Amino acid sequence: MKISVDICFSPALYPFYQKENDTVIVVDIFRATTTMCAAFHNGAAAIIPIADIELAKKYKSEGFLVGAERKTRRVEFADFGNSPFEYSKEKVSGREIVFTTTNGTRAIEAAKDSDRLFIGAFSNIDALIDKCLATAERIVVLCAGWNNKVNIEDTLFGGALVEKLMEKTEVVFESDAVRMALQLWNLAKNDPIKFVKSSDHYKRLVDNGVESDAAFCFMENTVSVVPVYDKITQKLRVNE
Repeated sequence: MKISVDICFSPALYPFYQKENDTVIVVDIFRATTTMCAAFHNGAAAIIPIADIELAKKYKSEGFLVGAERKTRRVEFADFGNSPFEYSKEKVSGREIVFTTTNGTRAIEAAKDSDRLFIGAFSNIDALIDKCLATAERIVVLCAGWNNKVNIEDTLFGGALVEKLMEKTEVVFESDAVRMALQLWNLAKNDPIKFVKSSDHYKRLVDNGVESDAAFCFMENTVSVVPVYDKITQKLRVNE
């Protein structure tokens, strides 16, 4: 069995990578996809990802739980921000959550019409790989980046995913982006937190007092859930 993989470093570039029947993995390591995986691990029934902050405010007025973040900070009206530690079992179990962030939910919006859309993070990387091997012929890792710019942490995830896939099957590299991500991961994998400490987004986390989130976001396999986007309901759910 072969599996083709490409890595798109920014949602702005996604139209150039898009093909029919793709399985897209949206990744926003700092912190949206890590946070969504944590919420599902703690029993969230569904997540409604939206890009627009005004729509999130409307959902809040209708009684929904809302997670909303812009520029690393929780939006004032929201119940949660974008830290995985906020979405505890006591708060989210059995609940639907409306979720909007600076970058992650925009990436979901960009790829929502793909054949399959999975949410990926270091926290669910092995479960994600198993799901991809069972269902996908071509994978595009869509990095959320930062305001359509490339970032290091999402690129590292792409490299880590490819390395793990290569241990289980033959991987066809569809562009130099895959080689670049894999080479970057090889430089960073012995101590990824040390590697990213000079990065733009790590500094944002430090400046906003949430540096502790960064180490958690690089921990592998803390959850076994793979959130999947349902095009009909426009919600993320976990397929058991």
